[in-house]
Amino acid sequence: MSATLIAVHEQIEEPRPWLHHLRRAAFERFAALGFPTTHNEDWKYTNVTPFTKIPFERSRRPAPRLLAPPKGATVTSLAHALETEPGLLEEHLARYAGFHNNAFVALNTAFMSDGVLIRIPNGAVIEEPIHLVFTSSEQDRPTVSYPRTLILAGRDSQAVIIEEYRGADGSLYFTNAVTELVAGEGAVIEHYKLEKEGDRALHFGALQVRQARSSSFTSHSIALGGALVRNELNVVLDGEGAECALNGLYVAGGQQHIDNYTTLDHAQPRTTSYELYKGILDGSAQGVFHGRIIVRQDAQKTDAIQRNKNLLLSQKAVINTKPQLEIYANDVRCTHGATVGQVDPEALFYLRSRGIGHQDARNLLTYAFASEMIERMKFEPLRSRLEEVLHERC
Repeated sequence: MSATLIAVHEQIEEPRPWLHHLRRAAFERFAALGFPTTHNEDWKYTNVTPFTKIPFERSRRPAPRLLAPPKGATVTSLAHALETEPGLLEEHLARYAGFHNNAFVALNTAFMSDGVLIRIPNGAVIEEPIHLVFTSSEQDRPTVSYPRTLILAGRDSQAVIIEEYRGADGSLYFTNAVTELVAGEGAVIEHYKLEKEGDRALHFGALQVRQARSSSFTSHSIALGGALVRNELNVVLDGEGAECALNGLYVAGGQQHIDNYTTLDHAQPRTTSYELYKGILDGSAQGVFHGRIIVRQDAQKTDAIQRNKNLLLSQKAVINTKPQLEIYANDVRCTHGATVGQVDPEALFYLRSRGIGHQDARNLLTYAFASEMIERMKFEPLRSRLEEVLHERC
C-alpha cells in the first residue's frame, strides 16, 4: 500500500465515532488485503497492478447531479444526510456491501466523502425516474473519486433509478463507486447503470442489493467506455418469492478491458432469477464474465437461469467467460451456459446478396445481436439514446 494512501487517510477528520470506526476498520482491512492480483481466482483475467503505481490524487468534485427531480422520493447528498439524519445512515451505510473480502469496497468505505441517499416511502410509486450523473471533468493530474450511493426502497414501493458515469476522453482518472440498495417487501425496483467513462479512465463499481419477501429487482448494466472497467453486481434474494432479472451489455474496442462479476445468492425458498449478459468485442479488446448463482440449503423451489453470449468481431479480441452454479438444495431448477462466436457467415452472405455492402451488413448483424438488450429497457429516452450509440459503434 502506498504511503500516499496512508497519509491521505490520516488527514481525514471524522467527528462521528461510528463513522470514524467504520472508516478505520475499512482502511485496516484494505491494508490487510492489498490490491487484488491475478493470483486471486476472482481476478485471474483482470490485472490491476499497473494502475496501482499511478499517483492518483483525491478528487474534490461535488456530489453527482440529479437530472430528474423525483416526486414522492427523498434524494439528498450523503454529506447533507450525515448532518441531518446520522442515525439512519449509521443503521444502513456499509451494512450491505461488505468490505471484508473486497479491497475496492474497503477502499471506498475508508475514503467516501460524498454521494447520494435515496429514500422511497412505503407504498410510493415514483412516476419519473431518479437519474444521477457522476461526471469526471478534465484534470491536469490523475485523480480518484469515491462516490457512495445508498438506496432504501420501502414496502410496496416502485421506482426507476439510473446511475450514469461519464468523463472526458484523454483524462486519466479512477472512479471507485459503491452502491447499496435495499428493496423492502413487495417493492418493485428497476435499476440502470450506464458506464461511459473516458478512454483513459479506470472504473471499479460495486452494486450490492438485498431483496425482501415478494420484491422484484431488475438491473440493466451497460458498459461502453473506460480503459479498464470492473463492474460487480451482488444480489441477495433474502425473502420468499423474491424475483430478480439481470440484463447486461458490454461493448469494447481498441485496447479496452471490461470485466463483469455477478453473484445471485438465493437465500430463501421460492425465489426466481434470470440473467443474460451479452458482449461485443472488437480490435484487441478483452472481456471477462464471471457469473455465480448460489442456492442455499433452505432455498428450495429456486428457479434460476444464467446466460452469457459473446460476439467477437476481430481475431485479436478475447473473452473469458465462467458461468458458475453452487447448489446446496435438492429441489431446484437451475441452468447456465455461455457462447462465443463471430458474425454468422450465412446471414452475412444473405444480406450481401440483397445488395448490402460488407461493412453495412456486418454492422446490421452486430446491432441485431445487441438490440435484444436494449429492447428490455422500459425507459424510452435512455433506450433511444443507447440505440444511437450502438448505431455509431456497430
